[in-house]
Amino acid sequence: MPKVGIIGGSGLYQIDALKDIKEITMETPFGEPSDNFIIGNLDGVEVVFLARHKRGHTILPTELNYRANIYAMKKLGVEQLLSISAVGSFKKELKPLDIVLPDQFVDRTNQARKTTFFGQGIVVHISFADPVCGHLRKIIYDTGKKSGITMRDKGIYLNMEGPAFSTRAESHLYKSWGMDIIGMTNMPEARLAREAEMCFATIALVTDYDCWYEEEVNIEMVMGNLLKNVDTAKKLIKEIVPQLKGERKCACRDALKYAIVTDKKLIPERIKEKLDIIIGKYM
Repeated sequence: MPKVGIIGGSGLYQIDALKDIKEITMETPFGEPSDNFIIGNLDGVEVVFLARHKRGHTILPTELNYRANIYAMKKLGVEQLLSISAVGSFKKELKPLDIVLPDQFVDRTNQARKTTFFGQGIVVHISFADPVCGHLRKIIYDTGKKSGITMRDKGIYLNMEGPAFSTRAESHLYKSWGMDIIGMTNMPEARLAREAEMCFATIALVTDYDCWYEEEVNIEMVMGNLLKNVDTAKKLIKEIVPQLKGERKCACRDALKYAIVTDKKLIPERIKEKLDIIIGKYM
């Protein structure tokens, strides 16, 4: 049975509901993932959990090895990936302790982060107009609604560089653009998950109003609200995962079908070997 992957953000370093837990170390052609992977069972579904910033929170958003994290998830058989993240809000109605399920992303990083598996002899252009799996997002939203969780099923996530929070000028600028929430990690994860033909969805936990609406954002404020939100996220995950047993029928599973531009005969053998778990079925 395909596995469900969960990447836990700030404050979420374990999933309490998992049973038959084992911890494994993964190696990838792209280096080391953030942490060891925790694998367990949740109501008959095998779950693979990774602490994004490492347990103890020792890795900056700009230091994360996004490729290694997603590659390892793929190697472990993950087909549906949930990303749990803390975010700031640009909308008064999106209050701290609310949850947003973004359907769009805007990238404002400086491109220092590696956000593709390809290059070095293989050119691939994935379709990314809709970066989040609509089917997966709907399951999350419907589940949350039934559980009485305050949740919004759409929104635009602005991926800032960090690690500092926004200046007031930046915060007002992003708000004027119509952005809904802001974070530091999810755009690279969404891109790489699509390249790996995984279904991807973000569960964004609102911790603050950035700094357009209230006092300056500080880590005490963020972590205080985040810890309250983590319990809600764990409850939501416990209800969502058992619904992800069926075979996928969305376009995510064939994202590379028409995306590989390079003539297969010209792709270097070392690249074919390196990316076999991603492109192998098309070679």
